[in-house]
Amino acid sequence: MSEILGKKDYKSQLKGLCVVEISGESCANCLTLMPILQELVSARDDVKLVHVEADYSTLDLMEEWEIEKVPTILLTDDGEIFARCSGYQPEEILEIWLDAKLEERKSR
Repeated sequence: MSEILGKKDYKSQLKGLCVVEISGESCANCLTLMPILQELVSARDDVKLVHVEADYSTLDLMEEWEIEKVPTILLTDDGEIFARCSGYQPEEILEIWLDAKLEERKSR
């Protein structure tokens, strides 16, 4: 299960490797992507999934993270963004991207 964050508590929750899924409430692509991303992350034991809703309460966070559209997926390591993917991606492409970026980060 993913965690839902607001501006005030996001930094305390982004410990270790995280997949941050940023979506909008009425975004069809976001709703389609969410279960795919949950399945991909639940198959791994090295990352956790965090959900952030892009709305008026998270405007400062969206600006800080330079989010221009939803869905956007951020990969973070202790809160530091090291990769991003914007827009809907098919499951196979998303899995390849996720695996590659996480392996790249771990090899540093």
